[in-house]
Amino acid sequence: MDLDLTGKHALVCGGSQGIGHAAALQLARQGADITLLARSRETLDAALGALPQQHSAQQHASVAVDMRDREALRAKVEAIANGRPVHVLVNNTGGPPGGPAHLARPDEFLSAFEQHLIAAQILLQAVLPGMRGAGYGRIISVISTSVKEPIPNLGVSNTIRGATASWAKTLAGELAAQGITVNNVLPGYTRTRRIEQIVADRSGASGRPSHDIEADMLAQVPAGRFAEAGEIANVIGFLASPAAAYVNGINIPVDGGRTRSL
Repeated sequence: MDLDLTGKHALVCGGSQGIGHAAALQLARQGADITLLARSRETLDAALGALPQQHSAQQHASVAVDMRDREALRAKVEAIANGRPVHVLVNNTGGPPGGPAHLARPDEFLSAFEQHLIAAQILLQAVLPGMRGAGYGRIISVISTSVKEPIPNLGVSNTIRGATASWAKTLAGELAAQGITVNNVLPGYTRTRRIEQIVADRSGASGRPSHDIEADMLAQVPAGRFAEAGEIANVIGFLASPAAAYVNGINIPVDGGRTRSL
């Protein structure tokens, strides 16, 4: 099975921590040149220093930019793509705050739409010329199992994640003939800052201790544990590789069997 990404360039969003950083590590191990994208220069520098060098020609870089700043995002990613074509794009950004959909303010939906879907469209348009020129492209969005089964008390996230999944499915049909695949990875409960936030929100809302909230969550997972970020990254690494050339337009839950739907 050909997993080698030597000579390929991957742009990994949210690459300074959590699933994004785990994905960057995995893609680097497969030989790809990595550009990390995140808001904080300090965390980016630390994450960049941790990336492995698999061969002498491998080059890694980083760019600090806020995904909600349209003009800065477009300018910086176009500069990256013009310097070195991007072959693998990993769309990954933190989820919106929790809460019921019916209580969410309209501006909360707009903010999440901007941060997720609009930013993803800007990134796509910046990297697409290079993918077309190379005849090789992998667009991988890290979203949520909520696109299959909405998660209670994540009303804004459920809504925006669903929009992102439909965006990706549409692109999969438009771009496949050019050697570009578009797929979504749906993490289940994964040990990241995001899961800590969800547990804290549920604990605060219910008045129950965090360990009870975690026990309730794990009771829904046949595997009986939370995922590690590297386990999500393994799937991203496969989808980015030549071996996944005929995998296109799908949502892949990586959730220990928690999703009950097909």
